[in-house]
Amino acid sequence: MKVVGLMSGTSSDGVDAVLVDIRGHSHNLRVKFEAFSSLPYSAALRKQILMASTQGSVADICHLNALLGTLFAQAALKVVRRAGLRPSAVHVIGSHGQTVHHLPHPVREPGVGWVRSTLQIGEPALIAEKTGILTVADFRPRDMAAGGQGAPLTPYAHYLLFHDRSHSRLVVNLGGIGNVTYLPAKGTPRSIQAFDTGPGNMVLDGLVSHLTHGRQHMDRGGRLAAKGKVDSRLLTRLLKHPFLHRHPPKSTGREEFGDSFVSKVLALGRRFRLSAEDILATSSWYTAETISDSRRWLKGQVDQVIVGGGGVMNATLMSNLSERFLPIPVTTFETLGWPSKAFEAVAFAILAYQTIHGEYGNVPSATGAKRPVVLGSVLPGHRPWKGVLA
Repeated sequence: MKVVGLMSGTSSDGVDAVLVDIRGHSHNLRVKFEAFSSLPYSAALRKQILMASTQGSVADICHLNALLGTLFAQAALKVVRRAGLRPSAVHVIGSHGQTVHHLPHPVREPGVGWVRSTLQIGEPALIAEKTGILTVADFRPRDMAAGGQGAPLTPYAHYLLFHDRSHSRLVVNLGGIGNVTYLPAKGTPRSIQAFDTGPGNMVLDGLVSHLTHGRQHMDRGGRLAAKGKVDSRLLTRLLKHPFLHRHPPKSTGREEFGDSFVSKVLALGRRFRLSAEDILATSSWYTAETISDSRRWLKGQVDQVIVGGGGVMNATLMSNLSERFLPIPVTTFETLGWPSKAFEAVAFAILAYQTIHGEYGNVPSATGAKRPVVLGSVLPGHRPWKGVLA
């Protein structure tokens, strides 16, 4: 099947779209990369999304849901064109959507019991209608319904594409939030460990935006951080964040490492009279430290570290990671034949393929769900669903 995967992460900078060819069944799949493209959000839209994530009205979220659904459809059609195909040649789209709020910690409600919640917008009905392609979306809520945290969901794809019989691998994703997947040598899906580690690019991006008064939204290449020095006082304070000391399964997002956390980092930086470069250098090292420290939760040794996500482009952060993991080799998804920036979109293409074939896609050992479940909601395109599977 030709499958499109769509992803917009917590950095909220645009829609990544990938087209892959998937063959096989159950957990024995062959996945071939065919095309990738990205549809960036405007600065104004990114600001709208970030505001909606913490203080948006119902009307704001309602409007953004439809607006982003249209943009996700455009992103899907763009990558189909890049692959030299017509939409009718594509069998299914898997859309993660845009997370605006994620509350994985259960709240007890009288007469109901424990409730977890998450919300991804980018209306899938619009994607299915505007592309004519069967669309699978809303992957996270079903895992939550089964008692999980709805995240992380990429470990299933990490296992399918990266597990190795000879080496135990730690797969690191540097998106807005950092997360790791531990793949023991000769392991099975049940032996996977995976969880969020804390901030990836989110805090660094937020700091740059504040420190440059909105002129920049990222430390491109980590050049600013490379000019600074790590401050032990600030680092010690940051490492006390309670999320870092929670036992997995665990997931997090902008609710814990968004604007309020960035404001605390800036306030501490001012108290310690640090330069902008020193604040960024310390925060970069902090990110590497939280990822390296994930090893205390693992049930085995790590032989190789494989890093993907947008953070791979940050040379300072990658250098920090390599230093923290010495003597374990640190490499990138590219060395295994997968574009770092595209991989999360690939993961949701794989999950969509599994969903329409009735196969589970969550990893209970990673999310905390009571059992494996088939993920997502399915919206038929312009042709009957039976015709897609024929």
